[in-house]
Amino acid sequence: MKFISTRSGGDSNSFVSFAEAILNCIADDGGMYVPAYEEDLSRWILYMTENTTFQSIAGSLTSSLIREEFSPIISEAIAMQAFPFSPELKKLDDNHYVLELFHGSTGCYKDFGISYLASCLEHILLMQNKNAVVLAVSNGETGASIASAFRGKKHLKAVLLYTKGTMRAIRDQDYLWNGGNILPVEVDGNEAECFDIVRSVYSDRAFVKQHNLTLANTVNIGRLLPLSFCYMYAFSRLKAHVSGDIFYSVDAGNYGNLAAGLYSWKFSLPVNGFITNCTNSLVADSFDKCCVMDSIVPLNKRSVADPANPSNIERIEQVFQANPMLMRSLIFPSPVSTEDRIKACKDAFIKYGYVMDPETSAAYAAAEKRSSLVSADDGVVVLVARNHPALSADTIRKWCGEVPMLPENIAPLYKAVEPVRRIKADRSEILKLLDEVEAAG
Repeated sequence: MKFISTRSGGDSNSFVSFAEAILNCIADDGGMYVPAYEEDLSRWILYMTENTTFQSIAGSLTSSLIREEFSPIISEAIAMQAFPFSPELKKLDDNHYVLELFHGSTGCYKDFGISYLASCLEHILLMQNKNAVVLAVSNGETGASIASAFRGKKHLKAVLLYTKGTMRAIRDQDYLWNGGNILPVEVDGNEAECFDIVRSVYSDRAFVKQHNLTLANTVNIGRLLPLSFCYMYAFSRLKAHVSGDIFYSVDAGNYGNLAAGLYSWKFSLPVNGFITNCTNSLVADSFDKCCVMDSIVPLNKRSVADPANPSNIERIEQVFQANPMLMRSLIFPSPVSTEDRIKACKDAFIKYGYVMDPETSAAYAAAEKRSSLVSADDGVVVLVARNHPALSADTIRKWCGEVPMLPENIAPLYKAVEPVRRIKADRSEILKLLDEVEAAG
């Protein structure tokens, strides 16, 4: 498979390899990389059963999609190293299932994307005999996920910018100065200032290429592909038990999970639609049909894709570039208020004894508002659960009175770590650190 910028207009001369797409992240025209064409993976999808492991699914689909660059053996190795964990599909009732994406190393859905990206990068850099550095703004869960996924990688280093009190999951042996590959830095400023630092560094494309910098957020297409595998996994568990339509309901977030679901559809996954909550970018119009507000601004008039805090709405637009009207029959947004989320959280706990994090509650609330769509042909809806509910324990306690606990293997990762390096919120300070990382070899 080749990849192309969302702003290339489909020009085949602009196709790039998977390696280039995940190393460079943002195209020279300011767009985000996306699959350049559809792939028919139906023979793989139909072959999978509920006994097929997620590792096997990820390895087979990687081999099929990236066959020009990865041999089947390398594809299998990437999946084996990336996924010592798996999603889980749970049935709530005959019409509701939950696809849990919080069974990774840190209880956060980001584990799937970051672990896969790290494994792919390590193999690519090994083959190219190169090294790369990830520059990331990290809150507790993101930093924990990156630290876990990057730990022990020989060709990858990570510079993690934290705000005060949010550093998590770093061990002494992880530190760059102790022979590890992670440089955690507490920034004397707020998260917005951290984002501005990353933007300023990435605005210098020559500097980025010189230091072989890359990103681990969803601007990197390597974060989204493994999430599409999760939808395939869900179908492998559903297909023997469900005869009606299948819908997936996802919290909007930055549209990474929705974009990944649409890629799985483009790769021939049987799916009847995606339900999500409305945002300022994606809404239900006066006819209750999906409408992307950004579409009124031509691509050549838009800012460069945000390297620090990306939105995947442009990727969703690109999926329907050839037939914009198709979006209206595949994506079904519903307005979801805070009160709707609270009610959904309470209802799920009362009806099913199931505790949902705020994002899954939003997905459930949106699905309930579209229940007539799902039930029309004896369909089912799969709620995509992003994070372990214990990561939002205070909110859930207020909403439904339950206090979810982190699993024993994850709880230590969220204990505060005292920072060793502190800097001012200044671009020059980061440039010095990046030079230090490069000097460390």
